[in-house]
Amino acid sequence: MQQGRNADGAADFPKADRALRTSLEVAGTRPAERAAALGGLAALANARRDFPAGKRYGEQALKLTPKLWSAYPPLIDAYTGLGDYKAARGALDKLLGLRTAAADRPAVMARASAVYRDRGWREDSVAQLTDAAAAARTPAEQAAYLTGVGQLAWERGDREDALRHFEAAVRLEPGRRAALSGKGRALAALGRTDEAVAAYRAALARQPDARDALELGELYESLGRYEDAEQSYALLRERVRRSVAAGVDEELLIGQFEADHADPGDAVERLREEWRRQPGIEVADALGWALHRAGEDTEALKYASAATDKAKGGGVISAPYAYHRGMIERELGLDGPARRHLGEALRINPYFSPLGPRRRERPCGGSGRFPTSPRRTTCPEGRRYRLPRFSCSRSIASNRALKLPLPKPMEPCRSISSKNTVGLSWTGLVKICSR
Repeated sequence: MQQGRNADGAADFPKADRALRTSLEVAGTRPAERAAALGGLAALANARRDFPAGKRYGEQALKLTPKLWSAYPPLIDAYTGLGDYKAARGALDKLLGLRTAAADRPAVMARASAVYRDRGWREDSVAQLTDAAAAARTPAEQAAYLTGVGQLAWERGDREDALRHFEAAVRLEPGRRAALSGKGRALAALGRTDEAVAAYRAALARQPDARDALELGELYESLGRYEDAEQSYALLRERVRRSVAAGVDEELLIGQFEADHADPGDAVERLREEWRRQPGIEVADALGWALHRAGEDTEALKYASAATDKAKGGGVISAPYAYHRGMIERELGLDGPARRHLGEALRINPYFSPLGPRRRERPCGGSGRFPTSPRRTTCPEGRRYRLPRFSCSRSIASNRALKLPLPKPMEPCRSISSKNTVGLSWTGLVKICSR
């Protein structure tokens, strides 16, 4: 049972699955033991981004032990992944109504922080996680909560505070991958790019993670280090291959990569299926952006709105989500809403991407001008890195196996096809938002 709960990365997920299922069989009809095994299976399913399974196991565990606090967190995560924010809030309310031991309260506060963050209650989210870090019983536990506080600071654009918390987490647990990559994110935003690269490389050396590889690749692109970026994207491909082999649904990450660096049409296909299975806010944003990059802005606005509208989604305050919606509205000629949402992105966190609002395209002809619709061009200094198609064994959205090698970057274009060749820099974005 403990072996299953302590799985170290996706490579150990199959072993964890076997251990948890064995534990479930051994438990027989004993409610507490069955609930523990089912809770472990729910947590494992969530880690694999299989939220329907996470919900199924989590509800079974909760039915057996409704007064046990540990039955609630995996179920809350599953509800969130499925976009059922009302159910997630209801489960949290029941969790907070339970009497928990002092040793368990930090974990409960951390769960409350995550739900508050998804509701847009940033101050409450920070307060809960800060209290959890102060009450943590072990250095590893405290490092995990400090990493979360750092991420919340990053999301609101406070680079210095984010860096302070990430560094504190690394001092407590030098090998914590999420703290190291968070440190790299904050250092890049502060312009300390050499240190940022070193932090990302340390994170990847500790435990190679596909999303960290994507972020490092984009940082390399922003620095003009395209060969290094290509190597980082090759690592991304390898990590995706391994995690998919371990049963992880990586369609969201692949769709995000394809939309900005390779084939937006392929991203749309993947993310449509992911939305059908798991209609969470993150998928809505990714699908909306992929549709925009593919030239389908009218439909894109529907999903971008779901990701940013409190009445439709969870209410999370996100600079990338606001930016994506603003760019889609700008393409549709909705100048007022576009200015509002682009301005909101700047106010929330103007450092959310090392590539800025140019979104992975370089100026054509050295003119320093960027096309309004960068998805329609591949510029001379730009590069596109294509992830190959999957072959499906269980569903279009999960358990696929990457087979093809990463192609070389595509040849640059010689012309631009766009309604308007006036593009965006950060300064240009500020001017648009201040009109």
